[in-house]
Parts: sequence; structure tokens; C-alpha cells
Amino acid sequence: MSTVFHSDPSMHDEFPHHEESVSSQPQSLAPAMIKDLVHLFKLLSDETRLQILYYLLNNSELHVRALCELLGQSQPAVSHHLALLRETDLIASRRDGKHNFYHLQPHTFQELLNKVFAAIPLKERRYRFEDYVLSYSPPTAENPS
Repeated sequence: MSTVFHSDPSMHDEFPHHEESVSSQPQSLAPAMIKDLVHLFKLLSDETRLQILYYLLNNSELHVRALCELLGQSQPAVSHHLALLRETDLIASRRDGKHNFYHLQPHTFQELLNKVFAAIPLKERRYRFEDYVLSYSPPTAENPS
């Protein structure tokens, strides 16, 4: 899987705005998909949960106490946010004795991107947001990464 999100004003002409590259019959998302995305984006709209994901993105795994220190929050508060993230399978935990260590679940992010981009033809799988372009290429036999 290859997902690219970058800013480059010189790319304005290389990647048209998504609406310009879609046929006159845009495909809609299934109601269940919309419901799942709304739930996910509500979950991610919390600053603490975004910070947890950011810290886990930059570390292979973190102990709950380390997250408490990084966030400046109590263990019960951080544990509440971790439980919500675990429910959506965005993160997972590993128990080592009395301690829980948390890490990202990359397959969940890949599944989400697969669903979001599934309605778009392969050659048009990119979105423009002002100076940013988000593009997605699922893994192939030639490029499995």
C-alpha cells in the first residue's frame, strides 16, 4: 500500500481536483460505510486521542505510564481514551506482567483507506486539498509494500 500526502504548490496542474476527474455519475458510499466513517471521525476529533495516535506512530509501542507522562494526564483518563481506540481496532495492547504496552494496528488503517478509495477508479485515486495531494495505490504483486 502506498499513501502519499504532501504539499507542493507546483503540483497544481499535475493532479486535478478530484471533482474534475470523476465521471458525471459519482458513486456514493454505502450507508454502513458512512456510519463507520462518522464514528471514526468523531473518535479522532478528540485532541488526546489524536496525540496518542501520533505518539504511537513515532514509537513502535508505549507503556500506558509513558503515555500518561507525554500527555500530562492521569492513568484513568488515558486508559479511557486507549479503550475507545482499541474498540475500533486502531490500536492493540500487549500485556507484559502487570504492564500494558500499546501499538498501532496498520491493517486497520489500510482497510479504511481501501474502503474510502474503493469507489474511485484506480487511475484517479488521489484527492487535492489546496496545496496537498492525497493519493493511494494498493499493494500489487510487483510492489507489495
